[in-house]
Amino acid sequence: MHDAPPAASAPLAPEPEPLSHGLKQRHLTMLGLGGVIGAGLFVGSGAGIVVAGPGIVLSYLIAGALAMLVMRMLGEMSAAMPASGAFSVHAERALGRWAGFSVGWLYWFLLVVVLAVEATGAARIAHDWVPGVPQWGWVLIFMIVFTVANLAAVKNFGEFEFWFAALKVGAIVLFLILGTLAIVGRLPDTDPVGMTNLTGQGGFLPHGWEGVVSGVLAVVFAFGGLEVVTIAAAESDDPARNVARAVRSAVWRILLFYVGSMLVIVTLLPWTSMKPGQSPYVAVLDSIGVPAAGQIMNVVVFVALLSALNANLYGSSRMIFSLAERGEAPKGLLKVSGGSVPRRAVLASVAFGFVSVLLNLKWPDSVFLYMLNAVGAVLLFVWALIAVSQLKLRRRIEREAPETLMLKMWGFPWLTWTALAAMAAVLMLMLTDETARPQVLWSAGATGAVLLVAWLRELRTVRS
Repeated sequence: MHDAPPAASAPLAPEPEPLSHGLKQRHLTMLGLGGVIGAGLFVGSGAGIVVAGPGIVLSYLIAGALAMLVMRMLGEMSAAMPASGAFSVHAERALGRWAGFSVGWLYWFLLVVVLAVEATGAARIAHDWVPGVPQWGWVLIFMIVFTVANLAAVKNFGEFEFWFAALKVGAIVLFLILGTLAIVGRLPDTDPVGMTNLTGQGGFLPHGWEGVVSGVLAVVFAFGGLEVVTIAAAESDDPARNVARAVRSAVWRILLFYVGSMLVIVTLLPWTSMKPGQSPYVAVLDSIGVPAAGQIMNVVVFVALLSALNANLYGSSRMIFSLAERGEAPKGLLKVSGGSVPRRAVLASVAFGFVSVLLNLKWPDSVFLYMLNAVGAVLLFVWALIAVSQLKLRRRIEREAPETLMLKMWGFPWLTWTALAAMAAVLMLMLTDETARPQVLWSAGATGAVLLVAWLRELRTVRS
């Protein structure tokens, strides 16, 4: 294992990546758009509406604004210093080896655990369609298909994600069009709905601002997944320019999709009719007379889960490969194929992911639940390190390589500090929530364990 240079002297100029450059601008743009449109939006948003009422629009606006700020920070650093390890590399350059090691391994662990949830969820839907194939059989099929796709040329991953994301984006756009037409009474057998559902049943904020805050806690993690686009940018033909374009095009449209669709839902239907675990999108489509709305949304959710599975397998393999490049993971993972694909890193990620799937199928309420809780709040820890890294690196980039600042963080440094304060506030609120508290505590334990390992490694390096 080689020793990385201290953060203060680490060069800003990125070293050439040994990976291929098979991803195109269209792949990155669609990955940025579709990366956060998943089951958390199509199904999980119902739980947010239950606790916030129509105020869920404000909840998504707040959570989305935080995600936008994080994405802008990450885009600034990735455009200036594109690397397959993205924010792990940035953290190492800004804060030292311990930070790069910690954020890289935490994010890898997060992806391979969440991968199990996605594979299991997709398998449940497929089993309902084809009961003759057991649920575990569908999991095996999905894991094999996406492992093969990721072991082949990176453009295969890009094409899978392009069409997956295109379907999800198309579904959201169609939903917004149909919903808007229904609101103004332009669909057959519909009348304008007015403001009744926004102001009735307790008003726009039936549970007050406390409900809006609870809604933020319910939906903020749905924005996870944006980070993968900056990891993928390193394998495009022009990483700096492509990641800047992808971030610019994605950030506003994602907020439009999320906030816009929530506004359509709570305008068309009384918020009191929503139930946790049931898709509000299905409820809206049923209400405006779209035939087989449930099955249509099942297809969309199925595609969303497979898309997330594919993206997480890709992101985890590139993250552990980047860790190996910097001596923070076994060097054997650096082996690449003739097509410049890090096959051992892919296999290592899928192997642990498959273990997670088996634990989810066998012990969903015990062993796997503990693992899931251990990564429940990790995304916020990762985002916080991204913000701290951006605070440190922005000044260095301005001094040493100002020409690489192709994408700048808005209102620096004040908006970066605001984002950090918001993340701290979300964590504190989670600690006061009985259902969210175990996630924070278990995630803090997992983070503490990784930080301890990082400290012991640093201590060993100093002594040697």
